[in-house]
Amino acid sequence: MRSSRLPLQISERKMLLILMDGVLVNVATLAALLLGAQRSGWPVSSQFLAERFYWFAGLTIFYLMLASVNDGYNLKVAAEFLPSAFAILKVTVEILLVYLLVYFLLPPGSLPRHVMGFFSLICPSLLLLWRWLYIVVFTAPQFRRRALIVGAGWAGRTIAQAIYDNLSVDYEIVGFIDDDPHKQSQTLEDIPILGNHSKLVTLAEEKGISEIVLAITRDMNGDMFQAIMDCNERGIQITPMPILYEQMTGRVAVEHVGHNWFIVLPIDGVSTYSLFMLLKRIADVFISVLGLAFLLALLPFVALAIYLESPGPIFYSQNRVGRAGRTFQLIKLRSMAPDAEQDGQPRWAEENDKRATRVGRFLRRTRLDELPQCLNVLRGEMSLIGPRPERPEFVAELQKRIPFYRSRLAARPGLTGWAQVNYHYGSSVEDALAKLQYDLYYIKHQSVYLDLLILLKTIGVVLSFQGT
Repeated sequence: MRSSRLPLQISERKMLLILMDGVLVNVATLAALLLGAQRSGWPVSSQFLAERFYWFAGLTIFYLMLASVNDGYNLKVAAEFLPSAFAILKVTVEILLVYLLVYFLLPPGSLPRHVMGFFSLICPSLLLLWRWLYIVVFTAPQFRRRALIVGAGWAGRTIAQAIYDNLSVDYEIVGFIDDDPHKQSQTLEDIPILGNHSKLVTLAEEKGISEIVLAITRDMNGDMFQAIMDCNERGIQITPMPILYEQMTGRVAVEHVGHNWFIVLPIDGVSTYSLFMLLKRIADVFISVLGLAFLLALLPFVALAIYLESPGPIFYSQNRVGRAGRTFQLIKLRSMAPDAEQDGQPRWAEENDKRATRVGRFLRRTRLDELPQCLNVLRGEMSLIGPRPERPEFVAELQKRIPFYRSRLAARPGLTGWAQVNYHYGSSVEDALAKLQYDLYYIKHQSVYLDLLILLKTIGVVLSFQGT
């Protein structure tokens, strides 16, 4: 049954989308240049195209990065035409706006307008056609992954729900396998429990299983292990539940790692002395200096607005926990009344916090209140990108209540981070757990690409006044 199927992995689907987008952006660029040359009477030759190579490279890189920021390669979005079309059109508009900004900043005649006009019509048309074709062809049953989940406990139900929420078109869950005799022949979340380990190989072959998801958080007995290895030897992919959960959600499933603690700890992450960390520190210093210069230019106006509405200090400092548990004084523009914590008891800041002043709410929505933290970045207490630093009182509480919370302190805290651009404002232990999942994902996978993605998403949040 598997021989007539070509089940695509998550990484293969994303690569297919990215490669085809890249090809079509180049095709659109070529067509736009040729039409532009025809309209302007430019002689077309191989030299003409070679001299404009930067159009191909620049537009392709810019498009792929903006598409990533706008969820263009989120497989849930890619599987539906309207969300895909919205993402493509949004990216096209953003490219056009940036081009127009550069066009008006440069001397007259430096850049042609009509070439970008042709590109803005041709590129989205080709990409919309491709996304329609992707949905028609690659969401068909023969390209879907048929999965068995080994383990019908909490972890198994969690990964089943995550698949339904994120990859329901790309995955088909055939059933659960569990050795607990009390669970046999039951149905959980509309998914049947098909048997124990003795049926695993037979079921995998009969039902054309392409992937077995291991959702066992306790020790695995020898018979179950042997059955899984038998499936692996037959060419079936074996995927631990936390790994698949990460790929789908961009989060680390800290509650479901069980004895597989090495999946959570950032022991294979980026070394403190790597080239990436050196480049990141150079970028931190450069951008923090620019941020402080911008703050100095705005400060007279912002300070006056803060003081007129709520007399008191302009800046606000607070103890926060940084890398390796070291505390430092985080600096912000004051966004709340001076007596926001009269009783001295630390409280979670909330979305639309009533303690915030009107000026403070504006500062928080635009994230201008965070600008003074550029000084923390310059001093090396923070980075531009990383987990947001928490107060010592909250860290002490969260370390007791959330497994592996201490591991988020393996990275230098940041002005913005993966959790900030993917999750709403956190004001509870449950929110802290969700943000921890995102923070650990960042610590494990931090890279130049991920940092750029977070930075661009943050700019989008600031420009759309979505800060809190």
